Amino acid sequence: MRANTGNEGDSPSERIDQRIAEYDDWRGPMLAQVREIILGVDPEIVEEWKWNVPVWSAHGILCTGEVYKSAVKLTFAKGAALADPVGLFTSSLEGKVRRAIDLREGEVVDAAALRALVSAAIAVNSAKSR
Repeated sequence: MRANTGNEGDSPSERIDQRIAEYDDWRGPMLAQVREIILGVDPEIVEEWKWNVPVWSAHGILCTGEVYKSAVKLTFAKGAALADPVGLFTSSLEGKVRRAIDLREGEVVDAAALRALVSAAIAVNSAKSR
């Protein structure tokens, strides 16, 4: 269930906290889990709030975290440039730039593989920002 989305003056991290709290089913904990994994990769990762969704950035956007009825979707802004040896990407596979991971109820997040994707995304962003 969704509740209110908080105040415009809240920090991005507070807005993400509120988004997580809006869902009293499996989606809130799933978003919280991937958030923790993402933030644990690098202390330079910044939380932002854009397009009414959580955004994680380091030298540019890494990924967004959207909540849908049947999935928590992590969309990597430059996902097509990332190696995905484990096959985490499950959506937007035909896109020229983005790739996404749809996490569904009952699925277990492969934390090591997600950390590797986030690290690779940071490396791609860092290379392009030089």
